[in-house]
Amino acid sequence: QVQLVESGGGLVQPGGSLTLSCAASGSILSINTMGWYRQAPGKQRELVARITSGGLTNYADSVKGRFTISRDNAKNTVYLQMNSLKPEDTAVYYCNLAVVRIDYWGQGTQVTVSS
Repeated sequence: QVQLVESGGGLVQPGGSLTLSCAASGSILSINTMGWYRQAPGKQRELVARITSGGLTNYADSVKGRFTISRDNAKNTVYLQMNSLKPEDTAVYYCNLAVVRIDYWGQGTQVTVSS
């Protein structure tokens, strides 16, 4: 069974930074994609950024140039460095692990950007 454990959320002022981490454990194929999604109140869950096991990345247009996704394959861990945070980045952030046609999700971590 695969488990994803997120950490690093919290309250930050506009313009500030946060780093999210997500560690995956269990039976994980080496070829996979890990990523971050977010869901704000009253909105659908949306992709923030994702990265393949080979290091290919893609980002939502709204975070390009501000967020950076990275991963440590040896630790099955994905990171999201978030800079220049805006109030509209406020949401619950979910870690995702996609293996073949199966999606695994973390429990979510709250990120609040407010003065």
